[in-house]
Amino acid sequence: MYPLEECKKEIAEHIQKTIANYHIPYEIRVETPPGNMGDFAFPCFPLAHLIKKSPNEIAKEIAISIPTSKWITKVEAQGGYVNFFIDSTNLTAVTLQSILKNKETYGYLQKKKEKVIIEHTSANPNGPLHVGRARNPIIGDTLVRLYKAAGYDVESQFYLDDMGKQVAILAWGIHHLEQKNIPPMENTKADHQMVGYYQTANERMETDTTIAKQIGELVKKLERGDHDTIEMIHSSYTPVLEGIKQSLERINIHIDSFVPESTFVYDKSVDRIIKELKQTTYCHEEDDAFYLDMEPFGIHGRNTKFFFLRRDGTTLYATRDIAYHQWKAQHADILINVLGEDHRLEAQQVKVALELLQTKILPKVVFYAFVSLPGGKMSTRRGRVVYLDDLIDECIEHAYEEVKKRRANELTESQMRNIAEQVGIGSLRYNIIKVQPEKDIVFTWEDALNFEGNAIPFIQYAHARACSILSKTNTNLHTFDPTLLIHSSERTLIKKLALFPLVIEEASNACKPHSIANYLFEVASVFNQFYRDCPVLSEENTVLRSSRLALVSATEIVLKNALNLFGISAPAEM
Repeated sequence: MYPLEECKKEIAEHIQKTIANYHIPYEIRVETPPGNMGDFAFPCFPLAHLIKKSPNEIAKEIAISIPTSKWITKVEAQGGYVNFFIDSTNLTAVTLQSILKNKETYGYLQKKKEKVIIEHTSANPNGPLHVGRARNPIIGDTLVRLYKAAGYDVESQFYLDDMGKQVAILAWGIHHLEQKNIPPMENTKADHQMVGYYQTANERMETDTTIAKQIGELVKKLERGDHDTIEMIHSSYTPVLEGIKQSLERINIHIDSFVPESTFVYDKSVDRIIKELKQTTYCHEEDDAFYLDMEPFGIHGRNTKFFFLRRDGTTLYATRDIAYHQWKAQHADILINVLGEDHRLEAQQVKVALELLQTKILPKVVFYAFVSLPGGKMSTRRGRVVYLDDLIDECIEHAYEEVKKRRANELTESQMRNIAEQVGIGSLRYNIIKVQPEKDIVFTWEDALNFEGNAIPFIQYAHARACSILSKTNTNLHTFDPTLLIHSSERTLIKKLALFPLVIEEASNACKPHSIANYLFEVASVFNQFYRDCPVLSEENTVLRSSRLALVSATEIVLKNALNLFGISAPAEM
């Protein structure tokens, strides 16, 4: 158990004993207060109406009942809160020992028995990933890393739309259009080379009913399980999917499983779903098509009819998605989906259907707003798009210019390129993840490559600074005296490092990866303050010097571990 985790548990147990005297059931939640209000706090406001006393009065009763201990040095009641102050020397000793002992696993929580399936990206394999949806894989992969750090068994999944209209359009284009009629693409990756076939076929389909009918027939044949059609579709989208995988690998994203939606058509799961939905009291028929009435579930207006079976007998993406979620519910304890904000209605419809089918586990959905560049929105269908590959290249090139401007006289070309790769990829991932998913992002270089503010160069530079300090000494970093680390900047930094496991726990419980970014920026900031206030290598007191070096080493470990949660490199040199 980590130091602050142990301390928090002790505080909660003391509070629980006192509240037991009131003879009411109550879940204890200990908070981390702002400023100088203590190290932990317990709010008494929710108890007031249960106990029929004022929050201040309850806080005073709790405060006087709690004894001091090896952790708790002072307890006080203030403004309806019980504030707890813990022993700084003890925290320093145990925190540094824990970090230096556990190293790359510090902050990670105990293994849990629950399995989590996190579905993310799941883009149509009809062209390259574009900037607008770049947020999906980055949020998804960060959640995967976060839940693994929190102790869960995690599997990332890409739900592959291998039988919908989009892949049918792509396949038709590849098999009916001549290459000379396809707009040339500079990028030689397969997904870039193929997207022109999709865009051109889509344009022709919208103006030619014959083409539209041919594409519709492909979709029907897919659902019937026609072998030749399946092979044609598969051979068409596979190179595109490989290109998407390559793009993800460039930003350190690996997906464990690609689950084709056709699985649930061919194993008859979708047929079972349709049969069971038809038997519910909310099912209605209209022109030989079947739908669920969503109005009783709070969905009003034009979207009250959730069609799950077309009049021609073909299913919809959402119908197959229901079968996929039932399958996932049999293979995991927690389901998390990362979806664009434009999928809110469909996600709600799927959830209602899953509830009607009495599915044991419902998904938690993380919705995200889209990323745009100052130029505006993007569309794969129309070809007005900025692709993720292009943004990655630009991130690295902009980072290279920044590195060259600062270090051209000190580093080789190879060294500068290596640093630019780490900073460029890091700036892309961090600049996206630091913003709450539901808030819009306009990606700008000024924000992404800021060496002074909340951006990855500032954080990576703090890590490089720590590495630089440590490279200049042979001191035994496990030899330190916690009683000497009493400067306010030292204590602020130590407490911030001690919070890392709690930050992981809270971020995973709330499914909020951006809170890790806030923490990471705070660690880098307080480390820089410590570096300004407390001499390290120049400190003449050898014991204090070694103690501060131990603190630098601990900071380097926490920065690296936190950066790893984002799939971002922690460079030793900037």
